Amino acid sequence: MDVVDHIAAIVENGRRLADAAASIRLDAAVPTCPGWDVRELVRHTGAIHRWATGYVRDARTEPWDVDLGDVVGTWPSDAELDEWFRRGYADLAETLERAPDDLECFTFLAAPSPKAMWARRQAHETAIHRADAEAARGTEPVFAAEFAVDGIDELLSAFITRPGRGPRAEATRPVLVTAADTGDVWHVGISQGDVLTTRQPAPAACMVRGTASQLYLALWNRRPFDGLEVTGDRTLLDEWREQVQITWD
Repeated sequence: MDVVDHIAAIVENGRRLADAAASIRLDAAVPTCPGWDVRELVRHTGAIHRWATGYVRDARTEPWDVDLGDVVGTWPSDAELDEWFRRGYADLAETLERAPDDLECFTFLAAPSPKAMWARRQAHETAIHRADAEAARGTEPVFAAEFAVDGIDELLSAFITRPGRGPRAEATRPVLVTAADTGDVWHVGISQGDVLTTRQPAPAACMVRGTASQLYLALWNRRPFDGLEVTGDRTLLDEWREQVQITWD
């Protein structure tokens, strides 16, 4: 996927998140984000969109050490929340579209360019929180295989491979992830050190196989691994749920 695809995904998943949130009560619980209700989910995602927009629009080259409330300023009322949220992802998409390809700004994941990193990151930020909004409605989205593969790769090859940020195990216990509908594979080397992910099949302690969409949601902890084909040491998947938590910090 390229930057244009990712920007389109921000808009599409932003719209679907907003539509799902508008169809239920704002105080409805979000089962995939324990302790959150729909109101907090929409506020959080809208604030993240504005935070990301600030990096790209202002070409910030240093980490922006602020709380999300500082980014937003004044939180919208419930009556204003839907319009506020939709304006946020639209502004983000427009800012990314207008940004030069050689944009220089702060990044925190490996990517071909800063513009590419922010477009990809916000595409999947929005998509995963769309899944949260749909979970609050009692449904589960099905993502296009190409997009889901891209999101799996961002998690397994960029997020958890950062120094000191991935899961750990006392002994080397790799996991092999296979997308049955596309043939994509990830060999995730979990040990006492940093995670090493490769895109080639290799022996593993646990092997999990499913559609790209199922794996995308399961690996991002938005659905259980139930219904997927799992062989080997299944306790690794339980440990995954405990250790792989992407949070705002």
